[in-house]
Amino acid sequence: MTKMRDAVDELRSTGDCTALQKAIPYARFMGITAKIVDDDVLGTMRYSEHLIGNALAQKLHGGTLGALLESTAIFKLLWHGETNAVPKTINITVEYLRGADPEDVLARAEFTRHGRRVANVRVFAWQRDPARPVAVASAHFLLVPD
Repeated sequence: MTKMRDAVDELRSTGDCTALQKAIPYARFMGITAKIVDDDVLGTMRYSEHLIGNALAQKLHGGTLGALLESTAIFKLLWHGETNAVPKTINITVEYLRGADPEDVLARAEFTRHGRRVANVRVFAWQRDPARPVAVASAHFLLVPD
């Protein structure tokens, strides 16, 4: 078994995302973590100065928000999926709704369609109030069998 497969197995058996986060260097670099809350995935991107995209306005870079949205969708697919293989991103469309302040960002994903081979996911990112998202995404994934 690979490190990723072991991490997905641990996630599903214990609900602990730590091994999965350690298996993804990009998530570690970006400060993206996840935890299971009420049988759902809550993604978090911890604020760090290197995430600032506009130093003058002190706003987070849009690409970091996109990374959080995509990662949260993938974590949700792995949590609820039937395969240990990481889903392949077909496409993702991000809508930036307002500037993200230099603080932690949270995200949740919901399935709009989850088939055997393809999944469509809608993801919402916010800071202080889930009713006021800073960005949302629609993503389509190819589900890869083991």
